[in-house]
Amino acid sequence: MARPILSRIALMTVIAALAHPAWAALDIGDPVPKFTANAALGGKTFRYSLADALAKGPVVLYFFPAADSNDCSIEAHAFAEAVDQFAALGATVIGVSADDIDTLSKFSVKSCQSRFPVASDEAKTVINGFDALMQTRPDFANRLSYVISPDGKVAYYYQNLNPDKHVERMLNAVRALPKATAAK
Repeated sequence: MARPILSRIALMTVIAALAHPAWAALDIGDPVPKFTANAALGGKTFRYSLADALAKGPVVLYFFPAADSNDCSIEAHAFAEAVDQFAALGATVIGVSADDIDTLSKFSVKSCQSRFPVASDEAKTVINGFDALMQTRPDFANRLSYVISPDGKVAYYYQNLNPDKHVERMLNAVRALPKATAAK
């Protein structure tokens, strides 16, 4: 008698799991969704294309919750300070949040020091595509960083709300890329 009930419960659990997949960072080796988005660099807006950036080399894509918040400003400043190190390794940096483009245009000057672009994803299509939605606050992106190899696959990722280690970990991951990949 207990066995049929347990079987039904197990079946319902499997169906529920399939209907609501778990959210987690894309894994190493997974292909990433290509996207274009409105972005800002040095206060000027333009259309950013991940495919175009990957044609030049690896991309460090980092998601952040909200422009001008204390931790997001700290993280943007740290990436700005490290842009030359990424460039020396053949990599570019792009930040993405759900903020509107006007907010990010100001943020690109103030916190990003006009050193790298930040893209607006108000509809959260890019954020969802990279499994970067903050589950506890779904209006925001989680603090999640990726190194994407030129072939469009995840080479490394790091998720932590503390902004302190993202730049260091991304630099180390880009350094660890095969030389042909890093210097495309």
